[in-house]
Amino acid sequence: MVSKVLVFAGTTEGRMLAEVLGEAGVRTHICVATDYGKDLIKEYAPITISAERMDANAMQVMMNRENFDIVIDATHPYAIIVSDNIKEACSQAGIEYLRLLRPEGRNSNDKDLVWVSDVQSAVEYLKGTVGNVLVTTGSKELSKFTVIDNYEDRIYARVLSIPSVAEACAKLGFKGKNVISMQGPFSEELNYGMLKQINAAYLVTKDSGSVGGFEEKVRAAKRAGVKIILIGRPPGDTGMSYSEVLQYLEFHTGKKLYSSHNKCQDKRKITLAGIGMGSRESMALGVIEACKTADLIIGARRMLDTVDLNNTDTLIEYQAPKILEYLDTHPEYRDIVILYSGDVGFHSGARQLLEHVDRSIFELEVKCGIPSVAYLCSRLEIPWQDVFLMSAHGCEANISGEVRRNERTFTLLDGEKGVRDLCLQLQESRLDEVVITIGQNLSYNDEIIITGRPREIIENEFRGLCVALIYNPDFDESFPIGIRDEDFIRGSAPMTKSEVRILATSKLKLTDRSIVYDIGAGTGSVSIEMARIAVNGAIYAIEKNSDSISLIEANKKKFGTPNVKVVKGLAPESMYELPTPTHAFIGGSSGNMREIIATLLEKNPQIRIVISAITLETINEVIECIEEFDLLEEEIINISISRAKLVGKYHLMTAQNPVHLIVCSGKGIS
Repeated sequence: MVSKVLVFAGTTEGRMLAEVLGEAGVRTHICVATDYGKDLIKEYAPITISAERMDANAMQVMMNRENFDIVIDATHPYAIIVSDNIKEACSQAGIEYLRLLRPEGRNSNDKDLVWVSDVQSAVEYLKGTVGNVLVTTGSKELSKFTVIDNYEDRIYARVLSIPSVAEACAKLGFKGKNVISMQGPFSEELNYGMLKQINAAYLVTKDSGSVGGFEEKVRAAKRAGVKIILIGRPPGDTGMSYSEVLQYLEFHTGKKLYSSHNKCQDKRKITLAGIGMGSRESMALGVIEACKTADLIIGARRMLDTVDLNNTDTLIEYQAPKILEYLDTHPEYRDIVILYSGDVGFHSGARQLLEHVDRSIFELEVKCGIPSVAYLCSRLEIPWQDVFLMSAHGCEANISGEVRRNERTFTLLDGEKGVRDLCLQLQESRLDEVVITIGQNLSYNDEIIITGRPREIIENEFRGLCVALIYNPDFDESFPIGIRDEDFIRGSAPMTKSEVRILATSKLKLTDRSIVYDIGAGTGSVSIEMARIAVNGAIYAIEKNSDSISLIEANKKKFGTPNVKVVKGLAPESMYELPTPTHAFIGGSSGNMREIIATLLEKNPQIRIVISAITLETINEVIECIEEFDLLEEEIINISISRAKLVGKYHLMTAQNPVHLIVCSGKGIS
């Protein structure tokens, strides 16, 4: 029978395990490496804590002296040397060793991540790049980054807020704004803010597990357009999950370890409940019944104010990582209800929780609510089966792009500002005559439903929760590319001809959410065509000429493509701070073809590229680049276009300059 446990607690799970053992009355000694780690754990009988760094011999001496029955290794996944010392000490002392593993983040196999085996490999990768780097791998191996050119300015180190660590960073040359001293794990918003603040192009991280904030770092980096360099989890790291360790110790100690309420160790239940619009009258009966039996109800303040709490414990929170962290540290709650606005299946935070919850601990049930689109359409006596659904709540959205190609479009909005932004976007996109219906505080006593043209709606004031239903009787479902040359505002800027635009755009194989660089955009004709395909993506029209910039802006407004982002400057310098592209069209390189292709591959090793070339010199340069960068050459096409010109009663064919299209792509990181 196990009566005395030694825990090496270098992670959140280790601290959680110590608290549970202490609650159950199991004599437990906690070993941490620093006083800072000791401060994170509450010491009370039967828990004792020591803070010191030990080698294998010192560990063995302590194990023999204290007569521990079992040792739990809950150190950080990358504290490989420490784990090796613990294993050796246990072997020499003849004590059972148990490894507690953190669950790996779900994004660990994301195709957008650049995987490297160790810190040195990350450094070698960064040597050939430009742009700022946020390093979140700790201070221990920070010295390896000092071989990178201009590292004092490029590298930003996020380390623990310990004076000795800050001093060590300063000795390496990391000072001032390039040292961020904070204790994690960090939220997605805080990670995102840091990445934007330092204008990061790269994030170096290890998969420190779900509790270690790995998921939050990945989501923040993707939002910020930052490439992630992921140092993979060391091979051979095997053991038990947190729940498996609890089950094992419960059996061998003979004590209930999940909570001080001595409840049985079966799965805990989480109910994800959509409350509808907000009024109790619109709430589903199943949601009401789930709240009656819950011992904890979680949600934003508005959600909690909506339901009958019946003196049930509550938590005001809506972010999935914080909810799961709270539940991990409060195992006494067995029947939990988490409330979400509207229906859990429409732009709901429930999705994130479903993806990250540990199903070996929690049993999940999802209860739907009445979505705002169904409620608003019923009030307007309109079937919603053909309505296109989207959201501009808390995110940038190309509403006009969807309105242009759909008869009815429904979107969530951000209150008064969201309504105003919607009207302005529609007006700028020449969709002045569409009909908008705004629903505010639906189902509440102060509900407002108002209909009008954008110019009329914008004159009203709105507060609180708003949604919009936009009706466009002149919606266009036709193939989006093939705009006539004469329809563009041209000026004196060069323009890719219609036939070339159609073929080039087709060869790019764009998706609805592609991120595209149009390099040497000219009048923006190719950008406009691509933006009408990648409606929910973004087209970065890169152009150095001021007159051409004005033409792009004019054409952007004329054709209603707010997803065209105009970038003034010369490539590749103007590309460095842009989000990672999925595709690129090169219509003009200003003699920088090699540098442009190198930068594109640096930002996305698997990028798909279409290059338009007229001169033989350009064609030769592109072929040399294909060989130098080992690009996958798909095809080289020569386009010869002739157009009929009416001369008297005869049609004569007039030839245009032949154009070559080179289609290629990167092969990715080997």
